[in-house]
Amino acid sequence: AARAAHPDAQVVAGCTDVGLWVTKQHKQYERVLDVTRAAELRQVQRDAHQIAIGAAVSLTDAFAVLKAQWPQLHGFAARFAGLPVRNSGTLGGNVANGSPIGDSMPLLIALRAQVVLASSARGERTLPLEDLYTGYRQNVMAADELLVRIVVPRPGVTEALRAYKISKRFDDDISAVCLAINLDIDAGVVRHASIGAGGVAATPARARQTEAALTGQPWNADTVQRAVQALQAEFNPISDMRASGAYRRTVLASLLQRFWLESQGEDAVSVETFRLEAAV
Repeated sequence: AARAAHPDAQVVAGCTDVGLWVTKQHKQYERVLDVTRAAELRQVQRDAHQIAIGAAVSLTDAFAVLKAQWPQLHGFAARFAGLPVRNSGTLGGNVANGSPIGDSMPLLIALRAQVVLASSARGERTLPLEDLYTGYRQNVMAADELLVRIVVPRPGVTEALRAYKISKRFDDDISAVCLAINLDIDAGVVRHASIGAGGVAATPARARQTEAALTGQPWNADTVQRAVQALQAEFNPISDMRASGAYRRTVLASLLQRFWLESQGEDAVSVETFRLEAAV
């Protein structure tokens, strides 16, 4: 109701980004709508098929929920910003903000997440997370709508998920490239593919062409090479202070190749798992 009454108000939760707009860009807001005390937005609901995470659940708590279901996300979650930001910022804030270098969105796209938008006048509507965005920091939300929860389906028994973050610093840094890959591989065939990418387009993006190159194909080196070519052709990333466009395209290919190697049991293909003693 407050959102409908004040559609021009700036919605905030943890203020980890809006706070910087005020202190660094000197923006001023006549009204600010803080949603963090809305108890319904801080709830996590689970059933046999899905997990619904309230938009005002902190990043720390949201990743704890996701790690309980996907333990392989532990390292990725630990590299999301820094501890104070994870404790203050919210999952819904990261998603609604829509930054192309926000790390939660590629992961959630790969997890086939949906977002629920709510209006006091029209009720709720649900859409795939990747369909939320229309352009750089722009989305389909109406002036009276709020993002109220993110719904993530539980994993299938044949699901293989990895999320990769590439940045200049290992700790407390913003991604140059973020890639999350989720494949259902059954009897040696890719039955379903969901791939989310960040840092390579104006919005967090789903790599649909790459998914199409994988789906229905045998999971082997030849399929991976065709998918690598599709992934590099699918995006035209810009060059900026974090990385060049050429570097980003190269990294996309390398990360998909890394996923393939890890699926074949070659774990020591990253700095997270590399041990100097083992190489001597």
